[in-house]
Amino acid sequence: MKAMVYRGGGNASWADVPDAVITDPTDAIVRVEAVTICGTDLHILRGHVPTADPGRVLGHEAVGTIVAVGTGVRRVAVGDRVLVSCVSACGSCHYCRRSRYGQCIGGGGWILGHRVDGTQAEYVRVPFADNSTHAIPAGVSDEQMIALADLLPTGYEVGALNGRVEPGDTVAVIGAGPIGLAAIAAAKLFSPSAIVAIDLADSRLEAARRFGADIVVNSARENPETVVAELTAGHGVEVSMEAVGLPSTFELAVRLARPCGHVANIGVHGGPATLHLEDIWIKNLTLTTGLVDTSSTPTLIDLVAARRLETSSMITHRYRFDEFEAAYRDFGDAAHTGALKVLLTP
Repeated sequence: MKAMVYRGGGNASWADVPDAVITDPTDAIVRVEAVTICGTDLHILRGHVPTADPGRVLGHEAVGTIVAVGTGVRRVAVGDRVLVSCVSACGSCHYCRRSRYGQCIGGGGWILGHRVDGTQAEYVRVPFADNSTHAIPAGVSDEQMIALADLLPTGYEVGALNGRVEPGDTVAVIGAGPIGLAAIAAAKLFSPSAIVAIDLADSRLEAARRFGADIVVNSARENPETVVAELTAGHGVEVSMEAVGLPSTFELAVRLARPCGHVANIGVHGGPATLHLEDIWIKNLTLTTGLVDTSSTPTLIDLVAARRLETSSMITHRYRFDEFEAAYRDFGDAAHTGALKVLLTP
């Protein structure tokens, strides 16, 4: 079969690899019918994830059909159309029993495309298939579902839930890329009084408006702190979400939060950021970070099926599997290409 293989040194290629096979009784083999590229895949290519070894098949998000199952699989069967979650869950360890699947110590967690071969392939072995795949409701398309593998659960759990968005809150989301848009859509579910989206690209800010932002700020032309101060009578926002992964945007998120507010860091950081405790402690700020657990995925699937969440418009670029390398180039140069979320199909 063919797959997108990380070569190290910023390189990856669509190449022949050994077929995906069942190695454990709880495995399933999924024929991949739709897959996407995540910002975390770019972090791997840029050397920010040293635990990902060269030779690894990339990817941790997919939709497909089960073609084989191990003897220990009980909840899914050959022929089922499923969403492959970005997080694998053994289901029985200390953390899984508390629904903290991202911290699984039984062999799961974020392993696809990281510790084991991932989803950017014609077929993928999914460990702990009973806990790590989700049935796709009738009438829900691959394009609607793909955002629920990682993007929406991350925006919902690490952004809206960790940030404790409540009705009437003012929310600032720094970064209007795919994860920022997911955070905006998730925050909207909690009826905030206003959502402010901050980015450098007008095209992304236009997308932020479509996903629920009330105010957009191009930080190349406007000072976000001035805009937020005017909106909140100088207090700052109740919830500030960082969805970029840079020291400067993290520090801005802290400055935008009002006393007793929440700062939810969603972005993946490739280096250290200064933690200004001299400012944070006196403002009584709550700071959260987190790898997604995907415990919210069933709820989000229900919302998409009920047409309460619209996800497919995040996809701006479409490719065939044999165009994977071009898809990576375009996604990695989103400032020029306008790519938000890419979709690849056979």
